[in-house]
Amino acid sequence: MRDIFVTLLVLGGLPFALQRPVIGGLMWVWISVMNPHTQGWGFATTFPFAQLIAGVTLLSLLKSREKNTLPMTPITVTLIMFVIWMNITTLFALIPNAAWGQWNKVMKIMLMTFVVMMVIKKREHVRQLIWVLVISLGYYGVKGGIFTARSGGNQRVWGPLGTFIGDNNALALALIMTIPLMYYLMQELPKRWMRHLMLLSMGLCALAALGSYSRGGVLAIVAMLAFMWKKSRHKMAGAALLVMLVPLALLFMPEQWSARMDTIAEYQSDGSAMGRINAWHMAFNLACDRFFGGGFSLYEPVTFAMYAPDPSGVHAAHSIYFQVLGEHGFVGLALYLTLGLLTWRYAAWIVRHSRGRADLQWATSLAAMIQASLIGFAVGGAFLSLLYWDVPYYLMVAIMVTRTVVQQQLGMVPAPVSRLRHPRAPVGHNVAPPQGRGTGPEVK
Repeated sequence: MRDIFVTLLVLGGLPFALQRPVIGGLMWVWISVMNPHTQGWGFATTFPFAQLIAGVTLLSLLKSREKNTLPMTPITVTLIMFVIWMNITTLFALIPNAAWGQWNKVMKIMLMTFVVMMVIKKREHVRQLIWVLVISLGYYGVKGGIFTARSGGNQRVWGPLGTFIGDNNALALALIMTIPLMYYLMQELPKRWMRHLMLLSMGLCALAALGSYSRGGVLAIVAMLAFMWKKSRHKMAGAALLVMLVPLALLFMPEQWSARMDTIAEYQSDGSAMGRINAWHMAFNLACDRFFGGGFSLYEPVTFAMYAPDPSGVHAAHSIYFQVLGEHGFVGLALYLTLGLLTWRYAAWIVRHSRGRADLQWATSLAAMIQASLIGFAVGGAFLSLLYWDVPYYLMVAIMVTRTVVQQQLGMVPAPVSRLRHPRAPVGHNVAPPQGRGTGPEVK
């Protein structure tokens, strides 16, 4: 039944995606982030929905009469440079066969990220994008929160198998990043019961993140909550709420959860933590030795034998920073950090120029909440291999478009207008109407 439902949703949306590229872009975000086909048990689990949606979206983009161009901002240029650099480092990969296989996956993600940049252009598009992200990730948060409540926190919450967020730690980070986005949408909901429902969903997402037993997730949620409290206009009320709710949530979790969290301060005796540190040393040593890094998929025994302090401790990077450093060298790390810095500065610009204006309150709130999400990703991502996870790139797109909309409303840049053409003029020619009394300005 689930397989049929997902199939009908996708097939039913394709005609609309073919007509409007933005719908295809939003469908791609939904299928790539939520992976709804993984919730089935039959043919849908292996059906190439993503390829189908991507193909229709690209076709729609080619045939569309709308002006769908790539916005050439500093963020866009830096991302293009990062993609080019990843292609160069793949040519010098330590393990070519594995590298080219991963290259194929990453380049598809980047291609569709640029497509989403081209089709998301208005405030309403941004709002739809945030809703798609919240629904896609919130589904697992609500489901996982209910599961944690029913089990008393005695069983771990996992994400959909075979996806970026299938691991319990990755799912925790995804849910933590979703909570600020939910808060932004909650402020725009017109009905009180809707706001209460969204607030309940936020609580379930937080409970699911705790139920994942992710130590990195706990650090990420602490950093995110501290940032949200700092940006809040009601600091006393926010502090009182945290003082009441946090102890209750911690008391709800069983003793085994507390025991696992206690190992954060005792990482030297934790095999998993020491394995990650060994992988970080390997990535750093490799980047110092090879200007182009090791390329994609370098986490093999031969690589650790060459560069790791403990050659037997073969381990994934488990850090976005050491992942990009090991795979793409110091140049790749610099480009990736520049992307994050530019996105943060764009969001700060939006908050600074929109504050105090009622018509731009939505932009202030959205930019601040995306900053909170990025804080969570920056902290939690330090312990996870989520360099190519597409959600941070979609938030980057939302910030880019929001800044453009704010600039237009402030009169800093002209709003896009359609070109007018004289009704009798041949295609490709601009003809001025005859000058005389009562005529308007020359049409250009």
